Amino acid sequence: MRSQPESMGKLLKISLLWVVVCVLATGATAQTSAGSESPGTSSTSDAHAARIAQLEKAVVDAKSSGDNAWMLVCSALVLMMTGPGLALFYGGLVRKKNVLATMMQSFAMMAIVTILWGLVAYSLAFGSGNSFVGGLQNVFLRGVGAQPDPDYAATIPLQTFMIYQLMFAIITPALITGAFAERMKFSAMSVFMILWSLVVYAPMAHMVWGKGGFLNAASGGRFPTLDFAGGTVVHVTSGVSALVCALYLGHRIGYPKQAMPPHSVVLSFIGACLLWVGWFGFNAGSALSAGSLATSAFVATHFGAAAAALGWSAAEWWRNGKPSALGAISGAVAGLVAITPAAGFVSPMSAVVIGLLAGGFCYFMVAKVKMLAGYDDSLDAFGVHGAGGTIGALLTGIFASSAVNPIFKDAQGNTLASGLLEGNAHQLLNQFVGVAIAWALAAVGTLAILKVVDLAIGLRVPEDHEIQGLDLSQHGEEGYYWESPA
Repeated sequence: MRSQPESMGKLLKISLLWVVVCVLATGATAQTSAGSESPGTSSTSDAHAARIAQLEKAVVDAKSSGDNAWMLVCSALVLMMTGPGLALFYGGLVRKKNVLATMMQSFAMMAIVTILWGLVAYSLAFGSGNSFVGGLQNVFLRGVGAQPDPDYAATIPLQTFMIYQLMFAIITPALITGAFAERMKFSAMSVFMILWSLVVYAPMAHMVWGKGGFLNAASGGRFPTLDFAGGTVVHVTSGVSALVCALYLGHRIGYPKQAMPPHSVVLSFIGACLLWVGWFGFNAGSALSAGSLATSAFVATHFGAAAAALGWSAAEWWRNGKPSALGAISGAVAGLVAITPAAGFVSPMSAVVIGLLAGGFCYFMVAKVKMLAGYDDSLDAFGVHGAGGTIGALLTGIFASSAVNPIFKDAQGNTLASGLLEGNAHQLLNQFVGVAIAWALAAVGTLAILKVVDLAIGLRVPEDHEIQGLDLSQHGEEGYYWESPA
């Protein structure tokens, strides 16, 4: 009988030999299989690879189609902000003898700016140029077709991006009309807006959003200004230009001694509600895709508007003893203005803070500062858009969160702080620079254009035309016909 160690040793040797035999057998089988592989098997592998590639392409196409559908809807929503939104909002705020003329100014922008955009303005805003203005390679929309431009939006046709940005270019000059309502000639307004779109809007849009723009945060501009949907580009420029227009044209006849209340707060109420709804396309659409960032901007927009409506109403209630419908809708618009630059960078609760501050601040600008300064900003374009856009842009630099939008990264791709509360104090300086440039460009450019147009064709309607009303004197029709009883 063998000893136990001998038995264990023999068993170990047999086990090792069995492992070696199995390994050799497996290798031989693999070689046989490889050597005997038929041409059909190779074709099957190629077919599988092709099907995977087709599947990947289908996924990409589906995302592109979804993003494109979302952006076309947003384009329509932003256009709705001008007509009927702004047209009704401004139209209700003037006296009834000027309602059609005021609404016509907004409608005219839908036509005039569209053609101007296609001819040259889009190229100046988004074509490749220098740090301050785009070039002329896209005049007549040359090169603007179905292919995306990854520098702007990688999943939608460049033509979709172009038409979406056009809607911003339409409403921005239309906002200015609130400052000179009831006293500027329609012909002068048309020429002024054409020049303003080229001299002020296009360069500012390029600096903030265009390739290589001086203030473009997404592409490493010299002073990266956070402006998600147009706080500086749209609201600061239009608001400051509105103030310059109001100062240059002077008071309406009878202002401020003669009361000039809105002829229909009902129209303005409807217009404000349409603006609120359309603003989701304005802000959420600026994500340029149908992803989570669009959701974040959508939510921030809604909370900011609601908070500002309450902030304005509370300030008015405290001062006058009662809240007004006009105050509530004005507050909502002020909140929408202020949250515009911040929408894609802040959390919902930060949006509430921005809205509350904007509502109170804009009410103060309209109720106190305008009265103390004595300028006749007919429909408070500066008090709401200029002031709201400025405070919104600055507050963006404070509340911007990398958790919402990690826009800043280091060389290794690591996310950096966005706003002051995260530790990026320098961003507040960038926001000041962006706001200062918008103020300077709007003020100087607007004053120069007003001088040129005034010398060429005159800006203000004659006194008798103003007394008669711009509906009849400029367009030969009336907004309301009251039939005499038989």
